[in-house]
Amino acid sequence: MDIQTEMRQGWIKTLAKSNLKQLETKVAQMGELPTYNFIRPPEIGLTMVRGRAGGTGQIFNLGEITITRCTVKIEDVMGFGYVAGRSHRHAELAALCDGLMQLPEWHDIVKSVVLEFIEAEVNQKKEIQQLQTEATKVNFFTIARGD
Repeated sequence: MDIQTEMRQGWIKTLAKSNLKQLETKVAQMGELPTYNFIRPPEIGLTMVRGRAGGTGQIFNLGEITITRCTVKIEDVMGFGYVAGRSHRHAELAALCDGLMQLPEWHDIVKSVVLEFIEAEVNQKKEIQQLQTEATKVNFFTIARGD
């Protein structure tokens, strides 16, 4: 896998984890956006979520979740958006941002206005969750019994 593919996977992941209201606000801050057409308008479906026993063990099916996907075309590039839940607008904006990130004249704008802010928010949320989880951690000590 090349570095460009890894970078794109990273920003698609960030857009998928974003908050819709914050994403709308940040996209609006970019000003006049280029026109785009729907290749696949937002549609809702299901996907299977898989897990691993103990995080590293055997794979098992955890269950299905609802997702919304969308594909847009901006100039000569395709933008894809996949988000958990039933938000047509969220999938559309994620696809739009993915498409804009592929255009050299928009890449730095979207990165600085949208992605860096969302990444900071996602990281902050993750840190809070880790602190809350750590606060509830129970340490068990084994005491040797003498007979």
